[in-house]
Amino acid sequence: MYRTIQIILISCSLIFLSSCQEEEQSSRSRAQYSETENNSQKGQAAVVDELSAKNILQIAASSADHTTLAAAVAAAELENVLVNAGPLTVFAPTNAAFDALPPGTVEDLLKPENKKTLAKIIKFHASPGKYEGDLFRDGMRLFQASGHYVQVNKNKEEVSIEGANILATIQASNGVVHVVDKVLLPPEQ
Repeated sequence: MYRTIQIILISCSLIFLSSCQEEEQSSRSRAQYSETENNSQKGQAAVVDELSAKNILQIAASSADHTTLAAAVAAAELENVLVNAGPLTVFAPTNAAFDALPPGTVEDLLKPENKKTLAKIIKFHASPGKYEGDLFRDGMRLFQASGHYVQVNKNKEEVSIEGANILATIQASNGVVHVVDKVLLPPEQ
């Protein structure tokens, strides 16, 4: 009798432990599925590749001088645009350029109800194609992803776009990033 009770207790314990392990595995699977589902909603922007050259989004996101731009891209949900094959030319305003806007402008643009306006502004900073160096000519106009054109001014080696000076140029796997000192604002339509 004692032996039978012992076998029953051991069996119950094993069943209990087994069900706990199954629940833990199930919880882990749900968490992994949820993480995969979140990443699939982010599309290509969620892909992590430490070996390849950085794309435009990765360059902006990893720059301490472009945290406002990275936040704006995320708020406008344009991350996948900046990781596409391109090539793209992006004029990336620094945090200081955003700080030069009237007080409260950035905070207002980051609100969900202003997503469309923010997306238009961000697209006004991107040109299909890869433009740099000798490809910039004084007086040329570049078509922007917003549907507008921007004016290029070139004086010897100094280039400005709509009055924004190019401070640095960074090569990306899907184009080029020109760091600029001013936020470009598209004309009202």
